[in-house]
Amino acid sequence: MKAKTVEDRALLELIEPVAESLGLDIVRVRLMGGTQRRRLQIMAERPSDHDIAVEECARLSRAVSEVLDAADPISGEYLLEVSSPGVDRPLTRQSDFELFEGFEARLETDRMIEGRKRFKGTVAGTDGDNIAIDLEGEADTALIPFDWLVDAKLVLTDELMKAGAEKRAARNDNNEPETED
Repeated sequence: MKAKTVEDRALLELIEPVAESLGLDIVRVRLMGGTQRRRLQIMAERPSDHDIAVEECARLSRAVSEVLDAADPISGEYLLEVSSPGVDRPLTRQSDFELFEGFEARLETDRMIEGRKRFKGTVAGTDGDNIAIDLEGEADTALIPFDWLVDAKLVLTDELMKAGAEKRAARNDNNEPETED
């Protein structure tokens, strides 16, 4: 789910090694917009603490620009946007569902599961190749195959905002530079 379309996946193949060389993980790559001016959105983070500084975004942007200028994989004009995944981040890797266990999320699948494609509930980790989610209003934990997901995102809640604030406070207490969330 790091990349949604064939074009996104081709861009990810170009971008991911660049990010890794800078010590960053790609969270998501999306080429959005019509035929006029498109936007290439890249979300990245440090694997150590799942955060990223503005300076790291700028370094990644410059490095990716060089690779994209040389390869020229996007026809026409586009705007390159490199950012953090944000507080209400997309969940694009199976490990994200372990990292954000206990937080509320919305999931969408590419096929019907018991009459629906959209699910909302509390992330309950993983079970093999499945995502575990305690569905809102239901007693059982649902297991959804990770490969069936087309979209997954944390829901902006007071609990998530509090966790983000605590993370920023801890970072500031350690005299680390302020970063985007």
